[in-house]
Amino acid sequence: MTINKTLMGAVATIALTAGTAFAEPGLIIDLGGKFDKSFNESAYNGAQRWVEETGGDYSETELANEAQREQTMRRMAERGANPVVVLGFANASTLEVVAPDYPDTEFVIVDMVVDQPNVKSVVFAEHQGSYLVGMMAAMASETGTVSFIGGMDVPLISKFACGYAQGAKAADPDANVIVNMTGTTPTAWNDPVKGAELTRSQISQGSDVVFAAAGGTGIGVLQAAADAGILSIGVDSNQNYLHPGQVLTSMVKRVDNAVYDAFTKGAAGELETGISVMGLDNNGVGFAMDDNNADLVTPEMVAAVEEAKAKIIAGEIEVHDFTTDGSCPAY
Repeated sequence: MTINKTLMGAVATIALTAGTAFAEPGLIIDLGGKFDKSFNESAYNGAQRWVEETGGDYSETELANEAQREQTMRRMAERGANPVVVLGFANASTLEVVAPDYPDTEFVIVDMVVDQPNVKSVVFAEHQGSYLVGMMAAMASETGTVSFIGGMDVPLISKFACGYAQGAKAADPDANVIVNMTGTTPTAWNDPVKGAELTRSQISQGSDVVFAAAGGTGIGVLQAAADAGILSIGVDSNQNYLHPGQVLTSMVKRVDNAVYDAFTKGAAGELETGISVMGLDNNGVGFAMDDNNADLVTPEMVAAVEEAKAKIIAGEIEVHDFTTDGSCPAY
């Protein structure tokens, strides 16, 4: 396994802060690749923003298969990267094993909690952002049926689906919400053909707005929706540009900010371990508006979701988190 080093700008100097030496940071990109136009690409963009603003360098590697997880983490730590940012919930069990062997290395895992003294866990309130785009979906629907396609059938993705269904029913109590998952193995994140097939099936059941939270599989979902003339909703990154005028919005998840923040604080010796939650209250999740979807989103939709957002932040609306008990009252 080769760890590719991203060399942009001058060689990073080792900063001495509080008696601790900090090397260049490292980024381990999960399966699906850094140009998946979704989760991984958002993280990569955050790293590149840090490079552009600081002139620093970072070590980077992309996982090609499951077997590389532990080997990659160990090699990244052994070559002195600090902090090491690990993307994806599937890396949690491996990091639980690896982190104690490198107590002087700080790790950051995005999308899961790892309880180790040298690990910072960054998680997102995906259910909150999904609630808002669910409202928009129901308000935009002409059939009264909207749908969701997830990638791998895991609690995290059901968290998206449940929030989406709750938001849709908040906007239209009679809304019908169809939910499908692509598969039960990691290949479910990179199967655009299957994503397109599921989309066409949902359309045949009356769906005219489909939300994809499926990594690279979602590209097939958005394409199939555009081909059929229905609306879609992107995820993680702003995907409105992929099919201008056909993507209603995107449920953005600021993975880029999580990576940028980890690199910045790590370099300054200010990285704090523990759990960090990124939600509506700190702009960790939200919905995307730009020229590509401006004609699709009415002022009424914006007003409704902004009101709901304020109430969620204030605690007046509680969006159910599927991961807390494995249930979804909105289904």
